[in-house]
Amino acid sequence: MKNFDTREFKFGWKILILATVGVATSSSSLLLYSFSAMMIPLEQAMGWGRSELQAAITALSLGTIVAAQLAGWLNLKFGLRVVTILSLLALSVSLLLLTQIQHSIWSLYLGYFLVPLAGLGTLQITWSHLVNLWFVENRGLALAIILSGSGLAAALLPLLITWSVTLWNWQAGFIALALLPVLVALPLALRWLMPTRPRASTTAAEPAPPQPETGGMLLKKALRSWRFWVCNLSMTLVVACVVGLVTNIIPLLQDRGLSAVEAGQIFSAFGVSLILGRLVVGYLIDRLWAPGVAAIALMMPALACLIFAMTTNSTGLYILATLLVGVGAGAEFDIAAYLIARYFGMRDYGRLFGVHLGLITAGAAAAPLLFGALYSMTGDYSGLLSFSTVCFIVGPLLLLTLGSYPVWRREAVPACP
Repeated sequence: MKNFDTREFKFGWKILILATVGVATSSSSLLLYSFSAMMIPLEQAMGWGRSELQAAITALSLGTIVAAQLAGWLNLKFGLRVVTILSLLALSVSLLLLTQIQHSIWSLYLGYFLVPLAGLGTLQITWSHLVNLWFVENRGLALAIILSGSGLAAALLPLLITWSVTLWNWQAGFIALALLPVLVALPLALRWLMPTRPRASTTAAEPAPPQPETGGMLLKKALRSWRFWVCNLSMTLVVACVVGLVTNIIPLLQDRGLSAVEAGQIFSAFGVSLILGRLVVGYLIDRLWAPGVAAIALMMPALACLIFAMTTNSTGLYILATLLVGVGAGAEFDIAAYLIARYFGMRDYGRLFGVHLGLITAGAAAAPLLFGALYSMTGDYSGLLSFSTVCFIVGPLLLLTLGSYPVWRREAVPACP
């Protein structure tokens, strides 16, 4: 196991703080992790059924697929800084406009589709690309730290939304979401967003950390690689089921007799374990074989599904199951970003991760439709839990076929705009 080298963190700690906040206030985090708390208020205010509301997450996923492809191209053409700052402003405006949705549920679908397009520069592809440019030896841990921002969102957003909606109305939930990008993320981006490490930050007395890789596969070649498709299939199965659980845990618990506040408090455990899971997994994949670490972490939600299916009245077991889901969710996107960088290099990372993100998001887009249909057929969450258990076993095991890492060259990276 390699020794822990802190040099990269001395140079890049501001990047880590910025990217962590960026992930927490990204379009996908804000709408996904607030949805469970918004579902019942929208159901009561608009009269929409839960299976109908699930399709909003499909619309969000479809918008994210398109946005991910545009983000990679726009970041390459105009630079991370310009695209990200404009996207933070547009994201807040688009979230504020969700307060104007009408009684037609299609207005909700349209809004959830357009928000990620408005905030395309806030997606994980931007923040993981930024961190991959600053970190090499501790890339896994750095990615885990910044992607823990989604854990912060998962822990805090249900409480914020539940408080806002209870105090005012459902529109207050979207207003609260709209304030976060401009009040929290934008000031940090204006001050700290630097796509490359400044040359002046190193001295002879304190050697610079290793330069990132510039070698790797172009998109055309990666599309012919079986490893690329194993990564896509494995992570699609896992991410789709994580999305299904995240958006249904609070309604599931309320169906078991818990109040909205009690269910929201239990769901907050998800955010805590997501953060811890990401940090532990991120530390380990820098030192051990990443697919093996990922397989163990990503199978934990299978046990959570069994607990939810077999438990009817135990707050302690509900918390344990939510914690296990969080551990698995904590490993998903940092594993994905790490595997793409390690197995395919940084030469065409933006487009490669954009395609990967688009494909797994397409699976996540289909999942709410399937889960909504299963709920309509069974009248409960047994179908969702059974399907997810299988996926949380098969998906992680596929990663064990990836084999050893390729070796890519390292050299100084030219400044980005």
